[in-house]
Amino acid sequence: MSLSRDGLTFSARISSHEGVRPLAAKAKFVEDSGFDQVWIGNDLFGEPGLVSLAAIAMSTERIRFGSAVIDPVSLHPAQIAMLASGLQDLSGDRFLLGLGAGSDVFYSWAGLTPPGPVVRTREAVIAIRALMNGESPIGLAGVAAGWTEQAVLRFARPAPIYVGAMGPRMLEMTGRLGDGALPLCLPPRHVYGVIEQITAGAEKAGRSIDEIDVAACIWCSISEDRDEARWLLAKHIALYSGSLSVEALASNGLDPEEFARTQALMLEGREDDAIRSVSPSMLELGIVGGPTEVIDQCAALIDAGVDHISFGPPMGPDTMASVRILGDAVFPALRASL
Repeated sequence: MSLSRDGLTFSARISSHEGVRPLAAKAKFVEDSGFDQVWIGNDLFGEPGLVSLAAIAMSTERIRFGSAVIDPVSLHPAQIAMLASGLQDLSGDRFLLGLGAGSDVFYSWAGLTPPGPVVRTREAVIAIRALMNGESPIGLAGVAAGWTEQAVLRFARPAPIYVGAMGPRMLEMTGRLGDGALPLCLPPRHVYGVIEQITAGAEKAGRSIDEIDVAACIWCSISEDRDEARWLLAKHIALYSGSLSVEALASNGLDPEEFARTQALMLEGREDDAIRSVSPSMLELGIVGGPTEVIDQCAALIDAGVDHISFGPPMGPDTMASVRILGDAVFPALRASL
């Protein structure tokens, strides 16, 4: 389900530690650079994503924008449905509701003990969709208990629901229930397995994968200076080398031992050595290089059937400069190749 007129969708995942206004300005820049969607985070105890969504709605005109992602634990599904309906009204139906299980670590800081990730996300998707359609979730299969017939929004306006999914069970559930998916694809080729799992879920529900906008969320580092781009991605990989799934690395042909060695150097405080230890095969975790290299790597994904690429950190030494390169050089080349 591509949301772009030419069959390809390009989105950016951005953040700002400077506050709401700078983030809204970045979103406007992303819009002006030719992207179709822009996504911002909403981690518990993180940046004020909910306020930023309203600021983006009022600062942009064309681009679709979304929450990546809102959790249904720290914010009740009814409140999420109210927020989504309001943002749809404010933006002229440009809002995309990104939902996810959230972090159990963050929940523990607040003394929250929710149900399991798949259960709480499934219950929220079903309830929120009903509420945004002006209905009560009471009696719906798979929804949490406790809803009543009075649980109906006074103002309801539907929004597409995207699920931040990683594991097999969450991906399968996304195929059954989601309008879109936001899987982190490390390496980018991991998206092929993701699509298979979402397809299986869709088929169980009598749906087609073509009904679901699967965003291949990748790490991208692009710069006119290819060596600078590679160094930045290597730094990003070194920082996260100890947080990556060993099983996912191995299943995608990467050597977990390489990442373990890099992590050991980071723990010793030897950051430069850790960055230098990132091998060419480890760099396959993201898309990296100058414009021509990035075009080639993205084209390979598109040739394999991917129609939505979501570009995320590190992006480049200057994030907005990288956004401009993608909009000016990469997207036109990819669209011209169709």
